[in-house]
Amino acid sequence: MLNISDIIETVNMIRDENLDIRTITMGISLYDCVSEDPDRFADKIYDKITRSAAHLVSCGEELEQLYGIPIINKRVSVTPISLVGGAFTPDGYLKAARAMDRAAREIGINFIGGYGALVHKGSTKGADALIASLPEALSTTDLVCSSVNVATTKAGINMDAVAQMGKIIKETAWLTRDRDSIGCAKFVVFTNVPQDNPFMAGAFHGVGEPETVINVGVSGPGVVASAINRAGNC
Repeated sequence: MLNISDIIETVNMIRDENLDIRTITMGISLYDCVSEDPDRFADKIYDKITRSAAHLVSCGEELEQLYGIPIINKRVSVTPISLVGGAFTPDGYLKAARAMDRAAREIGINFIGGYGALVHKGSTKGADALIASLPEALSTTDLVCSSVNVATTKAGINMDAVAQMGKIIKETAWLTRDRDSIGCAKFVVFTNVPQDNPFMAGAFHGVGEPETVINVGVSGPGVVASAINRAGNC
């Protein structure tokens, strides 16, 4: 049961120590969007995201008003696209990226993650095609974030993928050079990626996750700093 001191402490954290909810991220499974037709695939992605996360932003704003705690970002993560895109060409994957961007704009979120691949032990044709599409995908969309996992402690390092990432990053930087190379800020190269990750820019909805899920990220560096200062030398 809450007491007055707990309430006052929480109020002080929010007012004086910059405690906030950094993000609420909805994870959405796209396994039921699989299609042999890239146009149909893109349409199903758009429909699934806009249907599942239609009220994400409005609900977040209601919670801010109800509890008085700022929620800075509202985001979505989806199943890694290379896992559901199959053997599409790079152009086919680009249609998916643009569908994700349109959906993100429609529901009013800050970013959408999951346009990525897991190639730590080797690469499939679909993963190769998605990776080839990355510079154009990141330079022609505004809200789409991407990640590629190139190594794990167990499997080792996919050195071919590492070399390819250097080229991808360089090309993406060049294509977005008129915007401070912002494309690279939306791209993460991982090693030992977690099974599920709700944090941008490397967010994706993991294989073992349910159809949809809400992840809450709390940001409280000011609270931590204040606690350390109060503790003194210990």
